[in-house]
Amino acid sequence: MVHLLQKWDGVYTRIRGRRMMLFFDFDGTLAPIASKPGYARIPDVTLSLLKEVLRLRSCKLAVVSGRALADIKKKIGLKGIVYVGNHGLQIRGAGVRYTAPLVPGYKASLRKIKARIARGIRRYSGALIEDKGLSLSVHYRLVSARDCAALRMAVRKIAQPYCARRLIRVRTGKMVMEIRPDFRWDKGSAVRWLIGKWRALDKGARTVALCCGDDSTDEDAFRALAGKGITVVVGRRAESAAQYFLDTQDEVNGLLRRIITGARQTLWIPFNRQRNRSGSTRV
Repeated sequence: MVHLLQKWDGVYTRIRGRRMMLFFDFDGTLAPIASKPGYARIPDVTLSLLKEVLRLRSCKLAVVSGRALADIKKKIGLKGIVYVGNHGLQIRGAGVRYTAPLVPGYKASLRKIKARIARGIRRYSGALIEDKGLSLSVHYRLVSARDCAALRMAVRKIAQPYCARRLIRVRTGKMVMEIRPDFRWDKGSAVRWLIGKWRALDKGARTVALCCGDDSTDEDAFRALAGKGITVVVGRRAESAAQYFLDTQDEVNGLLRRIITGARQTLWIPFNRQRNRSGSTRV
């Protein structure tokens, strides 16, 4: 794996003249990791860069997050973005909509799981359970290192009967455990679905997808784009499926600046071109 910005000339050769489909994670990618989910804030400079990207006619932009849909929309607050929440279970924005199907009884079971986990982790100072409507997150970033393994074991023990009934599955991320429906849909599924939707709007266009994220859940998207797009992990991780890495969230801003500069050089073709009766192109 190589540093993206150090190899930008080669990357630029791959994307030059193509329409770009951009997928960015939020926490740890567009925004620095915070001690508690509610504390996370997107830096002003990053928000300004996203506004510039939205003005580019050659780019489509999606934010693909594990956060609840309403939460990620509030955190960014920009129109024109496709917001993907709950690791792909909910997709809204810019004319697209998707909600994953849930089995009967799922939400009732999730409420029971939440109550049991809340009781089970009460003894671990700093533990936090986040209800995201269609999923739960158990955060333990503030839990003492000596208690983390015990907390994870306690959560898995509570979840196990529901996992056995194929109602839920448990995934781990950066100091977090995710309780989701046992439905084979993740960030990679959401990225593939959106690519299909966007390509259908402009058949025959030369496109390229770029996906950037920092967590283990972003690996689903990296694998979905293997051999088909450009994948970037924030933070060096030897076992990542990504092709490239960036060291810090600030370097994500550097990537956004390069995308904006390239598009402004008019080397990338706008989406939704139409041809008039004479055969010439109208933009």
